[in-house]
Amino acid sequence: MDDPVEVALRRKRDSSMRVAIQQVKVVDGVSAADACVSAGNTGALMAVARYLLKTLDGIDRPAIASGLPNRSDGVTTVLDLGANVDCSAEHLLQFAVMGSALVSAVAGKEQPTVGLLNIGEEAIKGSEVIKQAGELLRAAHDRQLIHFHGNVEGNDIFLGTTDIVVCDGFVGNVALKTAEGLASMISGFIRQEFSRNWASKAAALVAMPVLKRFKGHVDHRRHNGAALLGLRGLVFKSHGSADVYAFERALERAYDAARNRLLERVHARITSALPGPAAASDAAGPESRQAA
Repeated sequence: MDDPVEVALRRKRDSSMRVAIQQVKVVDGVSAADACVSAGNTGALMAVARYLLKTLDGIDRPAIASGLPNRSDGVTTVLDLGANVDCSAEHLLQFAVMGSALVSAVAGKEQPTVGLLNIGEEAIKGSEVIKQAGELLRAAHDRQLIHFHGNVEGNDIFLGTTDIVVCDGFVGNVALKTAEGLASMISGFIRQEFSRNWASKAAALVAMPVLKRFKGHVDHRRHNGAALLGLRGLVFKSHGSADVYAFERALERAYDAARNRLLERVHARITSALPGPAAASDAAGPESRQAA
């Protein structure tokens, strides 16, 4: 976990992470596995996956995408969550296209709504990169390539204002860690209330069904498993501290992605939405196999 990325990439050619990713690589139209799930170092996973699998035509940088719980008892898919600290407007457009393909494949929403994370809803707000990204996203919306809602703020992630929120990796990672911290705080609060006097314990017991449902909804373990979108293979990142339940959820997400042919959907959206990507016959890989 403490190895520099270059060590993991160049010196550890037989590491379990590299061997697992290699199983997803398409050789002569065939791959040994449909998806890879790893709880290892995020930087190493991204570097090795990008080196072995390469990016899809039309994608400059892969992005990490995962769902954060929202008030609508669902999830808001946020990307990027840490792969790219500095992003251009074009990168944010690519993230919107890939995120739309992910939600469409896994959640069954053909036209999921996309929000651009900003310091305000007005189009005149934000950095120059954000303003340019807004223009690109509005143009893509006009061409009916994505369903762009407009600018959203941080609280909109948890309100469920849009199905997808696009941002750079620095901001996205902060949002992810904030959500995880909130879940831990709630768990600690519930335990603390039960350790107080009898009146607090009685009140906590009455409210327990509601508290337990809320705790389960915001539990970050339930939403474990982030997709590395933009690669020529399905790779999912599990939290490094994942327990059995959390890792099971990551496996389920990878399985659902393969079953719903996420890679082919991403490639199809990129080909139609982004300028210049050449259609590569092997970009989407072999047809996903159904589990028995």
